[in-house]
Amino acid sequence: MTGALEGVRVLDLSRVLAGPWATQILGDLGAEVIKVERPGSGDDTRSWGPPSTEIEGQSFSAYYLVCNRNKQSIAIDISNPEGAELVRKLAAESDVLVENFKTGGLAGYGLDYDSLRAINPRLVYCSVTGFGQTGPYAKRGGYDFLIQGMGGLMSVTGESAEAPVKVGVPVIDLFTGLYATIAIQAALRHRDQTGEGQHIDCALLDTSVALLANQGMNWLIGGVTPSPMGNAHPNVVPYRTFEAADGHLIVAVGNDGQFTALCRVLGRDDLATNPDYLTNESRNRNRATLEPELEREIAARTSADLLAAMEAEGVPGGPINRVNEVFADPQVQARGMVTSVAMGEEDTPQVRFPPILSKAPATIRRAPPALGADGTEVLQGMGLSDTEMQRLSKAGAVHLPVAK
Repeated sequence: MTGALEGVRVLDLSRVLAGPWATQILGDLGAEVIKVERPGSGDDTRSWGPPSTEIEGQSFSAYYLVCNRNKQSIAIDISNPEGAELVRKLAAESDVLVENFKTGGLAGYGLDYDSLRAINPRLVYCSVTGFGQTGPYAKRGGYDFLIQGMGGLMSVTGESAEAPVKVGVPVIDLFTGLYATIAIQAALRHRDQTGEGQHIDCALLDTSVALLANQGMNWLIGGVTPSPMGNAHPNVVPYRTFEAADGHLIVAVGNDGQFTALCRVLGRDDLATNPDYLTNESRNRNRATLEPELEREIAARTSADLLAAMEAEGVPGGPINRVNEVFADPQVQARGMVTSVAMGEEDTPQVRFPPILSKAPATIRRAPPALGADGTEVLQGMGLSDTEMQRLSKAGAVHLPVAK
């Protein structure tokens, strides 16, 4: 068994990140994923470099490599009627379809949900768009950066409202991919129970609103419009970065017992017994007087010494690692977070699927494919003869790899 989703076929009509992130997760968990790409250019991210790597004469951007393993690639021109018909035939034999065209964009090709459920009522069809299938913005395109701004995330990120800052990775795309994966698995469960597929409407903006989490609830419950607080926490104190004698570190006190332990580490038991700081609520109200006291004590210590003392007392804290330091971290290495997959004669690094399943572990079985590399294999699996494949290729419906 290659994973819990072995036997599930996913037709991936998505590109860039949110959709491919979801389909890669499904592939990691054992699903068969067929990635349908535009002939010639393929997924937009194929050219999103540098950095890129050359493998057997083809360029693969790092961005493409991060979200397209465990997939087969076939290059089909869906604007060609015979190309669209090929996709319909694939959809008829698939369990899941993921697409991120603009709302209504696939209807003209007969590849929208209503058209495909007529030929496959069991199909789980997931649409990923910027703003969803309904509402006044439904026809707009949307990118992660745009949605981070519109969805409120940038309003609570950074040092001040005058200098808005996005998160350093495309979190809206990534979380939308995660939500899509969760919804797809729920829809498959529903299909197994009822025999019917369904349409899933995933919107980047909806994800961004959901990710406001405690900040959104602070507004809904307390009428508090949050502002950027740098590395401080709106509800928990002390929970931020501090500057030690040799650089910055993180102190993340989550309860009163941890605060008492921190005060003990700093030799400031008086702070732990001060009525103004006894509870998180009181520390939050009085952070303006508490935090300068902590800043002075922490500034007199080195990061290594302070973090070691905090660990001994059970106070959560840690360094602020750069990316190269993350991959060198002994815990990251002990967990085997970095693995590799063979691409041609080379091994290409990959970051593994994070959860470890004891009975049905995720696996990396296929390297991110070259554009259209698996077209012949996919079409043969559909029962097409060599003559028919060549005819479709000459008609421009599909671009097949050149035989070596």
